[in-house]
Amino acid sequence: MAAATNNNCQILNILSDIVLRQTMTLKTYWTFVIILITTCRSFADDDNHEMEEFLKREHSLSKPYQGVGSSSSSHWELMGDAMVTTEQVRLTTDMQSKQGAVWSRIPCHLRDWELQVHFKIHGQGKKNLNGDGLAIWYTKERMQKGPVFGNQDLFTGLGVFVDTYPNEEKHLEAQKTRYTTRTQRIFPFVLAMVGNGSISYDHERDGRPTELGGCNAMVRNLNHDTFIFIRYVRRRLTIMIDIDGQHEWRDCLDIPGVRLPQGYYFGASAVTGDLSDNHDVVSLKLYQLTVLRSETEEKEEEDEITLPSVDNMDLLKMGENEEGWSSIAMFFTILFSMLGCFLLIVVGLIVYSHWNENRRKRFY
Repeated sequence: MAAATNNNCQILNILSDIVLRQTMTLKTYWTFVIILITTCRSFADDDNHEMEEFLKREHSLSKPYQGVGSSSSSHWELMGDAMVTTEQVRLTTDMQSKQGAVWSRIPCHLRDWELQVHFKIHGQGKKNLNGDGLAIWYTKERMQKGPVFGNQDLFTGLGVFVDTYPNEEKHLEAQKTRYTTRTQRIFPFVLAMVGNGSISYDHERDGRPTELGGCNAMVRNLNHDTFIFIRYVRRRLTIMIDIDGQHEWRDCLDIPGVRLPQGYYFGASAVTGDLSDNHDVVSLKLYQLTVLRSETEEKEEEDEITLPSVDNMDLLKMGENEEGWSSIAMFFTILFSMLGCFLLIVVGLIVYSHWNENRRKRFY
């Protein structure tokens, strides 16, 4: 867009040079040129700065955590085993059967927003001997204990999960079966889910039936900072991670057609079971995004969203089902296909032999 704007400005400059030199005085000519250059620069600036962001302190959580407390004047509230230290909000300690959460008291009425989460997961357990993970929430409900990383099931809104324990994989190992190479995951794993109040999170399958997508993220016991970036703009959900200590965002999830109502609450929760970890939130920073929209986009988004949904969820599930075939299903598919081809060949040979025999009889 900026290049096209510069080209247009160059053409206008040439035309103005040809026409205005003959029709205007020298003073008027240079006045017009200055206005033209200023206008072109402003258009270029608009193209390069299509989106602006503003930190919303009332929806953010950071050191020294003065806004966290049980009083009605505080912006954030703790639940369960969560505690505030000088360095972080610790949702759970590295002990069994703990769950904790921190929730915003103020509903968010932003149309476009971006949440940057600085978190840390660490503990004494070795790989796959730790659990269970933490979740970042934007939901209608708040301060409700439950089985989904310390929050209630059948939630209404968005959940982004950092799952550190492979429940389904361990269950399959107990049954002496394995994933296919196409469906096996490396944990920890980051995934997202949109709930409408009637969709249950499948804990035994690590949320696969209802996930929008995700990525693996080796975030445990690292010596550098780890971040999750959640952006919601123009009904598009984008999730990125920064976990390598390089201060670079890596793509994790990008889904259009995500409809999230305004007026929901931000929060974070975590849970431990037989296995445990420290689950810490260092900061939650929410930014309001100012996005330029065309008239067409404004008309498309003018309808108020009352219930969370995803436009292309059926297509996402279709793709997941195609990738989710087990090795046994694939074997029988190939076997029956080969049998079908063999049967067609046999039938073809029989028909041909009969035709050839009848053809010979015509000559006798």
